[in-house]
Amino acid sequence: MATSHEVSTKPDAIKLDAESAKKLQGIAIGVAVVGVILAAAGYVTDPHRLAFSYLTGFLWITTIALGGLFFVIIQHLTKAGWSVAPRRHMEWLSGALPACALLFLPIVLFSHDIYHHWMSAEAAHDEILQKKAGYLNPTFFYVRAAIYFGIWIFLASYFAGRSREQDKSGDRKLTEKMQNLAPPATLLFGLSITFAGFDWLMSLDPHWYSTIFGVYVFAGAAVSSLSMLALINIGLQRAGLLHKISNVEHRHDIGKLLFGFIVFWAYIGFSQFILIWYANIPEETLFYRHRWEGNWKVVSMVLLFGHFVIPFLVLLSRHAKRHYTVLGGAAVWMLVMHYLDLYWLVMPTLDHHGAHFSWIDLGGLLAPVGVAAVLIARLAASGHLYPIKDPRLPEAAAVQNI
Repeated sequence: MATSHEVSTKPDAIKLDAESAKKLQGIAIGVAVVGVILAAAGYVTDPHRLAFSYLTGFLWITTIALGGLFFVIIQHLTKAGWSVAPRRHMEWLSGALPACALLFLPIVLFSHDIYHHWMSAEAAHDEILQKKAGYLNPTFFYVRAAIYFGIWIFLASYFAGRSREQDKSGDRKLTEKMQNLAPPATLLFGLSITFAGFDWLMSLDPHWYSTIFGVYVFAGAAVSSLSMLALINIGLQRAGLLHKISNVEHRHDIGKLLFGFIVFWAYIGFSQFILIWYANIPEETLFYRHRWEGNWKVVSMVLLFGHFVIPFLVLLSRHAKRHYTVLGGAAVWMLVMHYLDLYWLVMPTLDHHGAHFSWIDLGGLLAPVGVAAVLIARLAASGHLYPIKDPRLPEAAAVQNI
């Protein structure tokens, strides 16, 4: 059981101080400016590569935001009490989804470069693509994207809006309303992220398919968002802003969730691989063949050990999940691995003979991340650090891990 000295008796800060808020927003703006400059230079230098690099960066920040939305929904679905403060931090991440919708516009502009296999005139001469034309066509592709973002932005705005409203009124019925919406929200979220994964990633190779691919995308979103949550949690605790409502016990719980979803990601990835390997159908095995040619083999092995084996061993210990440096280091590592995972999914479509990292890839990452970070920083700076009138605050403050 947690010892008494691990949980502070100091009061929690309600908001970020003006200096910290200004600094946070300044960093976000700086990242955005550097990213946009690099992306613009990449567009002039090699627009075709920038298209794929930008897709990778866009998916990195969007999956983190979606993982935040999932966390918020699932806490209301399960009526969890421990996660009052972390839920607010995930509301910040999911609040980036309107920015992600705006960031999708370059994908629309680049779409004929990125999805040329089925958007080009050559698709009319491909028997397999002709049978998929009812689904894989530009108009329906854009309509579906609008539907996905409509669902996500509505859900993120609803839960965050009711939560902030409760900060003012303290109305317990708002908690009930959020709990009532959570079941259908879970269904809508699951279907939308699955089909978005099909559209934006799996259709890069329209001959390939995997019925478990949507779950794989979701697993990556969960791991990356929990990693970001761990860093936010650690940052606020080390700044001395949260003591009771977010302490070592909550850090431990976040570490346990992160550990669990790391294992889940590996399980889904292995399940997909072993079924395709066993069936040995040419259209399916080509996906892995392209990721085993040249130095893509090295990237594949780095993912195996870096996204599963190493973090599994590091976070297996109870003490690791409770230690600032170890959990924080693991969280940063997993965010890098999540980017590498998306890079491994996207970039072989550009060149399956080998991985060639470029400064253009950095621009493709920093531009969308910086823009979304500006909105996240604004949300963090303008609102409360946790739901100050949530009816489960006493339960959250009393959490202990055995």
